[in-house]
Amino acid sequence: MTLFGTDGVRGKAGKKVSAVNAMRLAMATGIYFKQFAKTKKILVGKDTRRSGYMIENAIVSGLTAVGFDVIQIGPMPTPAIAFLTENMRCDAGIMISASHNPYYDNGIKFFDGEGNKLNREKEEEIEAIFEDDDAIAKAQVTDKNIGKSKRIDDVIGRYIVHIKNSFPKPLTLAGKRVVIDCANGAGYIVGPTVLQELGADVVVIGDKPNGFNINEGCGAMHPENLAKVVLESRADVGIALDGDADRLVMVDEKGEVVDGDKLMAVLAVHLKNHDKIKGNGMVATVMSNQGLDEYLHSQGLTLHRSAVGDKNVVEMMQENGMNFGGEQSGHVIFSDFAKTGDGITSALQALAYLVETEKKASEVFTPYISYPQLLVNLLVDEKKPFDTIKGLDGLKEKVESLGMRHLFRYSGTENKIRLLLEGKDEEKLEEIMEECKTFFKGALA
Repeated sequence: MTLFGTDGVRGKAGKKVSAVNAMRLAMATGIYFKQFAKTKKILVGKDTRRSGYMIENAIVSGLTAVGFDVIQIGPMPTPAIAFLTENMRCDAGIMISASHNPYYDNGIKFFDGEGNKLNREKEEEIEAIFEDDDAIAKAQVTDKNIGKSKRIDDVIGRYIVHIKNSFPKPLTLAGKRVVIDCANGAGYIVGPTVLQELGADVVVIGDKPNGFNINEGCGAMHPENLAKVVLESRADVGIALDGDADRLVMVDEKGEVVDGDKLMAVLAVHLKNHDKIKGNGMVATVMSNQGLDEYLHSQGLTLHRSAVGDKNVVEMMQENGMNFGGEQSGHVIFSDFAKTGDGITSALQALAYLVETEKKASEVFTPYISYPQLLVNLLVDEKKPFDTIKGLDGLKEKVESLGMRHLFRYSGTENKIRLLLEGKDEEKLEEIMEECKTFFKGALA
């Protein structure tokens, strides 16, 4: 079976992400990391899905069966796992989460001992071990070599201190009313606590997880709920996290959702003005608007584009000596503070900028006018290789001849194709998008 997608393993809990597969995958992961092991410890965290109990216990069984000790820390944000894996000197870290997906899905993300997500080559090595019955059988240990596990409930304090240290010490959030929507997910304790400790008047929603309501009508996937509360409470700004708190969506005081590209543009220039940007630019993905490219260029900064996925952004940042990047969808990476997207840390940087400017969110987070852009997701029966789809080259040529930018790609976690069109003529965009939808419905039915 094909295990890894664009961000670890993800699928329906009890099916692809079953207890049996999770245990075997944990064993394969342990076998892989044994060659680099220094402490024989692996950190395991999760979000708030009911299926997390099943998968966590299976992972603990798999890791201890091949000789690793396991530290279980319960519900914590994905970026906390990245930070704590390195901070607690573990050989690897595992996060059980399907991020922004509904409760019935779950997933498993992996980090090395330095808190970095695994690249595709390492994932392929683990997948090969997963499929190797002999390797799995031989790796199981006995007697005193069997690992142990323990649960630690107080490591949340380390992460809170770490996040707060990313906020400029001369500043305070006193006088700012902030609404935070925790998506009934992993950030439901950390997010409000950090904001309150920094002095904000905090209104909290989406902080009542019950195992089934994660991302349900709330959080970064449904900012309209946050916008309503921002207006009702007359807040200065709203913050929405997703289920594992690695994504940020902001809402201004007028209840308008802040465009992800524009938020990154503002933060990049803010870093430059404080002489804190490295590599004289930032990394975004192929999904980002051309307006971001042009705005950064006007500010003397360069935009590099990576493939979709925050780990691809991080890899390109490292290749180019950069410390800032992100995705239009809300994964924003400040590598001086985090090894992966961190919704809470990113929110603090945006709030610091808001405090420094002494302006309203609607004024500071709209630095340029975006090109019209359409994004459509279509369910597909089969993810056919693009080079086998007849007529696709002709469709692309037509789109390009009209001066439009296009991106057609399959979701790494769902049976969907994502269609992106961007250009100056919005009416023409809609017309061509209908043509693209008709084409792919016919080609992939």
